[in-house]
Amino acid sequence: MGYYLLKKSIKSVQDQKFYFVLKASNGETIATSEMYLTKQGAQTGIRSVQQNGSTVDVRDET
Repeated sequence: MGYYLLKKSIKSVQDQKFYFVLKASNGETIATSEMYLTKQGAQTGIRSVQQNGSTVDVRDET
């Protein structure tokens, strides 16, 4: 089972300091989020991915 890392950026861009990284169970990065102004915003982003991320729909655009 994968996990999320909630992180604070060392280099803030326009005061957007927080982001999260989705990691696979083997520790490899699956996705990195956008930057968020607040820690709460990043936590809301994690919840959104958890709720909307599990899908069987595959869209091949090759």
